[in-house]
Amino acid sequence: MTLQQMLYVISIAEYGSINKASEALYVSQPSLTASLQALEKEVGFTIFTRNGRGVSLTEEGSDLMPYLHKVCDQNRELLEYLGKSKIRKKKFRVTTQHYSFAVKAFVELLKEYDSAEYEFAIVEARTKSVISDVASLRSEIGLLYLSSFNRSAMTKILKNENLEFHHIINCDAYVYLWKGHPLAGRKELTFDDLREYPCLSFEQGDASYFYYAEEILSTEEYKRQVWANDRATMLNLMIGLNGYTLCSGIICEELNGSDYLAIPFVSENPDDCKMEIGYITKKELQLSTIGGEYIAKISDYLGL
Repeated sequence: MTLQQMLYVISIAEYGSINKASEALYVSQPSLTASLQALEKEVGFTIFTRNGRGVSLTEEGSDLMPYLHKVCDQNRELLEYLGKSKIRKKKFRVTTQHYSFAVKAFVELLKEYDSAEYEFAIVEARTKSVISDVASLRSEIGLLYLSSFNRSAMTKILKNENLEFHHIINCDAYVYLWKGHPLAGRKELTFDDLREYPCLSFEQGDASYFYYAEEILSTEEYKRQVWANDRATMLNLMIGLNGYTLCSGIICEELNGSDYLAIPFVSENPDDCKMEIGYITKKELQLSTIGGEYIAKISDYLGL
C-alpha cells in the first residue's frame, strides 16, 4: 500500500465519486480505478461499493479510513516540519460534542496566540466522530460525557480504540429552552411538564445512537422528537417550535445569546440525571503544551 493510494482512497471517500475525485486529483479515471482495484486486491476486501450516485464506503472501508487519515496527516506534518521555513506553525485540533463552553475556551486560547503563526481547529461533531478523530490522532483532544446509561458501553468503545477518559466536571441535567417558552417561568421541570413539547436532539447517524446520544435519557419515548445537526439549528428550533433539549446546564451566553434558559430537570431516579463531562486522549500520549493550556482554559471557565 503506497501513500499515493491512501490519498486516492481519502479523496474518493470525500467526493463520493471516482469521477469527481479524478478531476480533483488531476488523475485519469481509468488510472484511479486501477489503483483502487489494486489496493482492494492487496488488502483483501472491497473498500467502496458502487451505486447510482457514485460510491460509498463499505463497513471494512469505514474501519480503514481512520488509519489512512492518521498516516497521511503524519506524513503532511513531517513534510512541513522538514520544510525550508524556520518558523514552525503551532498546531492544535479538538473535536467536541456540541458544547458552547468548549468553543469559548478555544476562543480564549487563541487570544494568547494572536502574534504567533498557528493552525488551530475546533470541530463540533457527532459522538462517533469525536472518538474516531482522537483515535486516529486527527485531534489531540475530544470532549464528551458519560452517564449511568452510556458509561459501560462507552468505556468499552474507548478501550477498544486505546483511548482514555479524563474527568473535568460532574453536572446535573437541565432543560434548555428559550425565554418565550410557556414553561420558562418554572423553577424545575419533569417529563410530565415537557410531554407536549418537541424534544430536540443532535442527530448521530448510527444504529447505536442511544449510546452516542449527546442528551441523557435518550431511550425515553418522546411524543414529539426532532433531530438537528448543528447548534444554530437547535437554537432556532427552540424558538420556532417551543422545543427543548436536555443538557448539562453549562451554557455560554456570549456565544448562544441571552434568549435561552437552563431550568433544573427532575426525574424519579436522580442518578439518571447525572452527567460527567470529560476529555479523551490517546492512551499513554502526554498532552501537548497547547493541549494542556486548552484544558486549563476550560477549567477556568467552569470555575474549577
